[in-house]
Amino acid sequence: MEKNLEQKSSRCLKIVLFGPESTGKTTLAKKLAAHYKTSWVPEYMREYLQKKWDNSKEVCVYEDLIPIATGQMKLENALTNKANQILICDTNLLELKVYSEIYYNGRVPEEIYKFALQNKYHLYLLMNTDIPWVADDLRDKPDERESVFSVFRDTLIEYDLPFVQIGGNYKERWSSAINAIDQLIKTKLK
Repeated sequence: MEKNLEQKSSRCLKIVLFGPESTGKTTLAKKLAAHYKTSWVPEYMREYLQKKWDNSKEVCVYEDLIPIATGQMKLENALTNKANQILICDTNLLELKVYSEIYYNGRVPEEIYKFALQNKYHLYLLMNTDIPWVADDLRDKPDERESVFSVFRDTLIEYDLPFVQIGGNYKERWSSAINAIDQLIKTKLK
């Protein structure tokens, strides 16, 4: 089981879009990957839970977390080989850890906890909640966005992880993300 959550070693820079639901992570991840002509890792949790909802109208339960984590790392490890110097990740195991803590009263599967902290990323783009919340089948916390954002921010601070807060309208978010990634590329790849 643990091998399934282990991050494949790589020379590429790994950037994670990180934060609460409905903050533009997927939209920005796709655009960044196109801009940098590289791969992006979709959020496996969304695919997994949407199928579950569509098939049985059931929501996520604690027992879903390990299969979700396994699927996320399988995608990331497969796409690492296809990345062009950088890999854009629309979430990672640390995000799954945060959601587990929020939804399951602080409980996190041991394997997720271990690899959420062990797997390494070069930069987190912490997505602010200052854009409108958009409802869908899976989103359920429109009134708790600020408190959920605080948990995400505090997690990055607690583990001393490199991050840049991304906020404002879509154009401002784009500009902030590009500036942060370009700076990372200058310092790490040149």
